[in-house]
Amino acid sequence: MIPIDLPATAGATHLDCTRCGERYEADVPQRLSPCCGKPLYARYDLDALRATFRPETLVGRTPTMWRYAEVLPVRDPQHRLSLGEGMTPLLDANRLAHEIGASRILIKDEALNPTGSFKARGLAMSIARAWELGITEVGIPSAGNAGAATAAYAAAAGLRAHVAVPSDTPRPILEETRALGAQLTLVEGLITDAAKLIAEGAAEHGWFDLSTLKEPYRVEGKKTMGYELFEQLGHLPDVIVYPTGGGTGLVGMWKAFDEMEQLGWIGSERPRMVCVQAAGCAPIVRAYEAGASEAAPWQDAHTYASGLRVPRAVGDFLILDALRASRGNAIAVSDDAMADAVRLMGRTSGVFAAPEGGATLAGLAALLEAGRVERDAEIVLFNTGSGLKYL
Repeated sequence: MIPIDLPATAGATHLDCTRCGERYEADVPQRLSPCCGKPLYARYDLDALRATFRPETLVGRTPTMWRYAEVLPVRDPQHRLSLGEGMTPLLDANRLAHEIGASRILIKDEALNPTGSFKARGLAMSIARAWELGITEVGIPSAGNAGAATAAYAAAAGLRAHVAVPSDTPRPILEETRALGAQLTLVEGLITDAAKLIAEGAAEHGWFDLSTLKEPYRVEGKKTMGYELFEQLGHLPDVIVYPTGGGTGLVGMWKAFDEMEQLGWIGSERPRMVCVQAAGCAPIVRAYEAGASEAAPWQDAHTYASGLRVPRAVGDFLILDALRASRGNAIAVSDDAMADAVRLMGRTSGVFAAPEGGATLAGLAALLEAGRVERDAEIVLFNTGSGLKYL
């Protein structure tokens, strides 16, 4: 593990239900809120931190996501599990912007994380907290990259990991997960079928289930992308375009922006959040266009972007709330458009994106053409993983 020299003071004061606000204890393992069956969020004493946790205090800190320790849930510095995740490059893609008629496009390249995807952030945090709380065995259903990240961080912490993925998950991800020591099970079907298997294992064997937003801490790792954007730019961009399966990263950044306002780092300004999904699996887009507050499960989900093949998101209402509160957008793109966008991003920026990253460019191009995003906006595209994973 990478040693981390950061302030010892950290940890959430409590957890609260994202539906009704009911409070829960942070120092025992928790999953969905008992009151509403919805995700729990970690909360911090932000008023007390306003005077001491400032952007300038970050100078010289370790270049990982743990540089934001004051607003992260792990209390004991010895449990700040790290393989070097976070502080990924924010690349100025001038040639790409010129190609599609935009003024400024930046690419946040999450492929530079350990295990090659943004999943490292969330799983580092959730496994670190599970380790701190005395959990020794974890399980996770995954479309691929989350399983690989779970295997890596469980190995670093000395926890046993059980990973279930669809049988058509790209082979490089399967080999990675096995090599990192997880017990890997292939499931015929989708991530929802994998989730059933993990839930059964959790009930029978006592594994702690790390499913997306069904425990409170993956979102805390993902929110660090929002803090990083502000630190790297010195302000927030006009538009964030994000590929959305379970949506933890999108709602995590939205949570980060709220925290930054309470800390006095920013005012009420927010980026417009844009959700991009695959045409073959677009429950959030359909709900957004229908004006619904929740997203019905998508039937017959299909797309080669395995991270977008998520027919039901536990945090659907949180995603939709963020899109509407930010005056954002939601759009679905075809697999062919994603593949074309991967090549366009590659030849104009040098970034070999995963299909999910290509989806953000395909979605942005369509929104620019339709006049739904202004061409003079400062736009950040998230490439959430490496294209090498799909070979």
